[in-house]
Amino acid sequence: MVFILMVDLVVNQLAFQLNQFLKSIFDLTEDIVVVSNILEQDGNVSPQVNNKLVLFVVNIEKDTAPGRISTQSGMGAHRAVVSAQPVFLNLYLMVAGHFNKYSEALKFVSNTISFFQRRPVFDHQNTPELDERIEKLVLDIENLDIKDLSTLWGVLSGKYLPSILYKVRMVAFDAGDVLARVPTLREPQTSTNQ
Repeated sequence: MVFILMVDLVVNQLAFQLNQFLKSIFDLTEDIVVVSNILEQDGNVSPQVNNKLVLFVVNIEKDTAPGRISTQSGMGAHRAVVSAQPVFLNLYLMVAGHFNKYSEALKFVSNTISFFQRRPVFDHQNTPELDERIEKLVLDIENLDIKDLSTLWGVLSGKYLPSILYKVRMVAFDAGDVLARVPTLREPQTSTNQ
């Protein structure tokens, strides 16, 4: 359950930040960015995406970068806490312009690129409302060749929309569950009295 909740928080946090930026630039009163699929389950276009910039996850993968093991933390002089390793994920996040006017789609996608180029990292310093279980989010543009792009849009909706794909790295999920409390090794005490 934590996993689903955290992916939701990450995507919604990025949508919120992007919305704030676009609203200030274009003097908008309502949100222009929505988190949604392009199509409903029945294959019809989702009504909430009309004339909006749409954010949606196209893939989730485990980040297997070495050096990310941290299962013990101090608890006291003679005990330590053992917890599950955090899961580091990469989210592939599509930002697509679903507008009646093609030029509007291009305008909002271009400004999205500008925003994430200026602010490619979200951490607790520049985003205080970021959930404490998430260390930081790093966004990189993910390049797709024409064949992969065609395949992806064939799966998503059947028609291409002006869009950009981001890889959101370093998404750490740590439930904070304590698995065990274990004694730590101590040096044998030597007596100075003989």
